[in-house]
Amino acid sequence: MSSLLVLACLLSSCVSSKNLALFQEGPNTTIDSLSIAKQYTPTVQIGDVLSITVTSLNPEASAVFNLPESQALIQGQGLNASANPLAYQPGYVVNKDGSIDFPMLGKIPVTGKSSTEINAFIKDKLKAYLKEPSVNVRNVNFRISVLGEVNHPSLFLINNEQVTLLQALSMANDLTIYGKRENVLIIREENGKKTFARINLNRRDFFSSPYYYLHPNDVVYVEPNQARAAATDNTYRVVPIVISAVSAVLVLVSVIIR
Repeated sequence: MSSLLVLACLLSSCVSSKNLALFQEGPNTTIDSLSIAKQYTPTVQIGDVLSITVTSLNPEASAVFNLPESQALIQGQGLNASANPLAYQPGYVVNKDGSIDFPMLGKIPVTGKSSTEINAFIKDKLKAYLKEPSVNVRNVNFRISVLGEVNHPSLFLINNEQVTLLQALSMANDLTIYGKRENVLIIREENGKKTFARINLNRRDFFSSPYYYLHPNDVVYVEPNQARAAATDNTYRVVPIVISAVSAVLVLVSVIIR
């Protein structure tokens, strides 16, 4: 009986291998190419936190322009920092007027600018104080969420300000076999509005989608497929039967022993 129950579960929750394969729809050739979406360049928004490190030929003079906590920031750990993404990140908080207060230079407007643009601006201003200054600017507030049918749903901190949908799913240890590859939801907030986009990972043309590159605070949600619902339903059906069967066996054994 137990064998029949296991077989029933397997048959009802099986997933077609065709639905599991990614990038399957495209030109019918051995080798083909496809243009990808234009690389996304994030810009600074109000409330972001900027890590700004200054170095020069004179370390003592450079120290004036560095926050004491800046050395505590996580450096060079790739896409996903090992620290808690919600933990406090020391840096310059972008004020409501779109500026940061920087030592010696005063207020610097930063909203709508990329880290590269801010870097160049500060470096140019520091030439009046330092010899051959070098500036490193990073937005430490770049986070994304990956939820649903993935093996490791979590909130991730993106150190290098660049992440694609595939990289995000890789950080979440890939989709489970119950995840809908053809209907991945991306929730994005821009200009005070939320947009909801559906991505079909079974199609190769998603590489050219504007959602191929993720933006700060994007939410990636992988929906469960029908097999997940069937497997869950079977669990609720089978478990009581198994418990009843085990209870009956225990009662029978106790009667025999007596």
